[in-house]
Amino acid sequence: MPTYEYECSLCQCRFERKQGFDAEPVAICPECQGKARRVINSIPVIFKGSGFYITDSRKGMNPEEGRKPEKVKEPEKSKEELPGKEKGKGK
Repeated sequence: MPTYEYECSLCQCRFERKQGFDAEPVAICPECQGKARRVINSIPVIFKGSGFYITDSRKGMNPEEGRKPEKVKEPEKSKEELPGKEKGKGK
């Protein structure tokens, strides 16, 4: 069950409550009976292990080099095409 933090808008009292995900948020401060609101905090994110940087997944390649473009080969003429004859013409 998650723990939620609340803050009172009148007395700035902060308190925590364990509630289910579908439970209604606490609306009343337990000290002054003022209006309370849920406080949203950022959670710490810790990445463990390798694979989080672009250089980690390419160990065999120098990151400064990058990829070199491949040369495009010209299509070879087939042996069936003889000089002086045009393709597609009938008898």
